[in-house]
Amino acid sequence: MNGVPLSQLEVVAIDFETTGSAPGVLNVPWQIGLVVISHGQVDMARSFCSYLHVSRDHAFNPYTPGRWAQLRQILDESPTLPELWPQLREFLAGRPLVAHHAPTERTLLAQEFPMQAFGPWIDTLAVARQAYPAQRDFKLENLIPKLGMGAIQQERCPGLAPHDAFYDAVACATLLETVLAAPGWHELTLEQFSSLA
Repeated sequence: MNGVPLSQLEVVAIDFETTGSAPGVLNVPWQIGLVVISHGQVDMARSFCSYLHVSRDHAFNPYTPGRWAQLRQILDESPTLPELWPQLREFLAGRPLVAHHAPTERTLLAQEFPMQAFGPWIDTLAVARQAYPAQRDFKLENLIPKLGMGAIQQERCPGLAPHDAFYDAVACATLLETVLAAPGWHELTLEQFSSLA
């Protein structure tokens, strides 16, 4: 993949929603969302979303965003990430991965799959700071509408909202898709995107 423009590759946007930090309790994922970006275009037909197992006695940080409080029974009965690995492998193994503030997703994957190597990684937070320097707020939920991507995001994720893992993975992918279509970005390589910080 060395020297190949990112716009000619397949990459996968990933987002986790997590329980948040609580005293004496691990921050663990409760939902995963994935979507493929192929040759610069979001491919909604190649996507995946699942709730993840969190036992009912596992404490959440009460300020953690998302619908988790309404889903505790569902989460208690949901599969673990390792149980989902046969489905996740096709998205995650050997592919460049994209996330908004990638250290979060990178850490969670390493925590759950310590024997696997993931990446290279593209961080759309770093990309957005370079592509849209006039913006002051780079939170994904605010950046998408401010940059005029709100309508396509709602079309792609009807009925969903920020802090849903699938919604946020698609928002991340939509942001990268838009950047790749902008002058000066189309020919940048995977290595150039990965080096942005």
